[in-house]
Amino acid sequence: MSATEPDSEESVEADDQHGGCDELAIGTDLPPSAKLVYKVLEYEAPLTQEELAAESRLCPRTVRYALGRLEEQGVVTSRACLADARQSKYRIDD
Repeated sequence: MSATEPDSEESVEADDQHGGCDELAIGTDLPPSAKLVYKVLEYEAPLTQEELAAESRLCPRTVRYALGRLEEQGVVTSRACLADARQSKYRIDD
């Protein structure tokens, strides 16, 4: 056994303690931008893409990509915005 194996086991345990069930809900193969958008929606939903960009401080293109990835995973849904039918409101799928 090498000296690096215990370190890798310890880091997995630390990830389990800090990752919580959020990692299970959104998957670990998502980019950081998608995880950030998920967290913003967790606290502020429902939001439009424009509102998500403002809250997360990500550019609109990155928000659009992150929402697409989250919708592929089935953790985020969208509905038409009543105030402006050209926009959608996004929320975490329960």
